[in-house]
Amino acid sequence: MKILIAEDDELMLRTLEFRLKKDGHVILIARDGQQAIALIDEHQPELVITDIMMPYSSGMEIVGYIRQKYQQKIKVIVLSGMGQENVILEAFQMGADDYITKPFSPNELSVRVNRFRPRQ
Repeated sequence: MKILIAEDDELMLRTLEFRLKKDGHVILIARDGQQAIALIDEHQPELVITDIMMPYSSGMEIVGYIRQKYQQKIKVIVLSGMGQENVILEAFQMGADDYITKPFSPNELSVRVNRFRPRQ
């Protein structure tokens, strides 16, 4: 599955990339929101994993952009260190398919990502 990771924290980005490549996914990387939107339009990944707090465009703006332009064709998992209920609810209201609060285990990430793997 082609996955775009939008994350500005280099350590978190590399951790996500390593785990998802190990699981057999093709990974695209964006270090800010503008780059994420450009890569979404260029490659149309099946899944986008985005942090909420990023330079130029937030994760919430990315979710809104995907839902407006691609509807449900691209699945979205939102990552955040903010576990407040209002932030989680806003992410789902914007159209996120899942929400993971940092820190999380790589195994949890794999399980959540594999839920969106197309059925063979």
